[in-house]
Amino acid sequence: MSDTQSAPAPTGGIIRSLIPARIDRLTWAPFHTRMVLALGTAWVLDGLEITIASAVGAVLNRQETLGLSSTQVGAIATVYLLGEVFGALLFGRLSDALGRKNLFVVTLGVYLAGNALTALTWGNSTLSLVFLYLTRFIAGAGIGGEYAAINSAIDEMMPARYRGRVDIGVNGTYWGGAIIGTLGTYILLNHISLNISWRLGFLIGPIIGLAIWNLRKHLPESPRWLVMHGREQEAEESIASIERDVERSGQTLAPLDESKAIEIRTSASHGYLSLIKVLFRQLPSRSALSATLMITQSFLYNAIFFTYTLVLAKFYDVDAEKTPIYLIAFALGNLAGPLLLGHLFDSIGRRKMITGTYVLSGVLLAISAWMFNAGMLNAFTQTLAWCVIFFFASAGASSAYLTVSEIFPLEIRAQAIAVFFAIAQCFGAIGPIFYGWLIGEGEDPGKLFIGYLIGAAVMIIGGVVEWFLGVDAEGKSLEDVAVPLSAVTTRPRATG
Repeated sequence: MSDTQSAPAPTGGIIRSLIPARIDRLTWAPFHTRMVLALGTAWVLDGLEITIASAVGAVLNRQETLGLSSTQVGAIATVYLLGEVFGALLFGRLSDALGRKNLFVVTLGVYLAGNALTALTWGNSTLSLVFLYLTRFIAGAGIGGEYAAINSAIDEMMPARYRGRVDIGVNGTYWGGAIIGTLGTYILLNHISLNISWRLGFLIGPIIGLAIWNLRKHLPESPRWLVMHGREQEAEESIASIERDVERSGQTLAPLDESKAIEIRTSASHGYLSLIKVLFRQLPSRSALSATLMITQSFLYNAIFFTYTLVLAKFYDVDAEKTPIYLIAFALGNLAGPLLLGHLFDSIGRRKMITGTYVLSGVLLAISAWMFNAGMLNAFTQTLAWCVIFFFASAGASSAYLTVSEIFPLEIRAQAIAVFFAIAQCFGAIGPIFYGWLIGEGEDPGKLFIGYLIGAAVMIIGGVVEWFLGVDAEGKSLEDVAVPLSAVTTRPRATG
């Protein structure tokens, strides 16, 4: 927080500001690159974390490590998921109340502490297990908080013309983390003593986190958040520092259009009760859209990602030590989609691209399901099919996070992200259990065929809902997409 923090304007006071217009007139500069590098690693860390926990879990039941039972190992992922939900809700509320910068520094620290402590777990006694699960819960809480605080910060400080591609690309880097985690654990578990290597695996994330810690500390607070909370002087200082950085790169700033100024009446922070009223009374169709997009992509991803090794082993007789190769191929397809398709969400538009990626991935999954049931696929072609399907599905899933982070008013943005993230995680948790039951011992491909068709239908439903309820946010200021709750304006306020 700034040493020269200004006193917030009195509640009810009116502020006129051009800060949103000043942010949106900027073109790409080194500042934006630093911001993406500093904040975008949240998804890299989550992908890394999930992958490492999955890979390490296979060795934690050995006596030379912790000697855990299969149930105890499986509980690690469950506790981490619960931590993510808790962290998203807690830190999402605090991010809206205390600021984006305060929270994206704190959430990284919570994650670093949780992971570093996990590596110190000493055995399988009751006390040791409590310690292990507590540290995984803390690490999950840090990552859950990252989703809420950082999606908000990126969208609020990114010019409108770049917001779609950046947000989608950053969310897609989850799969870059998955690749790093796969390679890291593969090397560690095969070349170092298991009792040391699994601990080192959990330290890969903190090492990356420490590398970006300093970058985050030097990022400014969101000027939009500051002005909405009546801290006008600090907001002016923050946007001025960003503009100086942009000008140092050789750019000349375009003249400001005074008609784009916003007027807001400062008000107290909004809690979850206020959030629920806005979501379900004022913005029911946007809430339905957000829930549908988040739930459908989470269900499909958890269903496929957490059971792909079972499919390879049970139906294609792939040895366990070879599955990392298939995961890397799967992750590359997921990483490429958002990076290569992201710019189209800004140029072609949100509604067309989100609908297209959801429906196309669902149709492709249905086709691959038919080929699987007909015995036309092997381990290589099955993985290739997944790569193609999730090239589109990954861009669609990333756009779900983009949608939630831009179609709700700034005052409740982080909390809205947290709520729909939590809902998606809870529904997504059904996928692995359901598909694990369908896979069984690999004796009946027909059951999994039906499961794949269900997954395809779920994604197609998400695409159809987007077509009818989607918001055309491409190239628009956040304040035009969702007028702030505190705005004093004659512009139409978002409804439905």
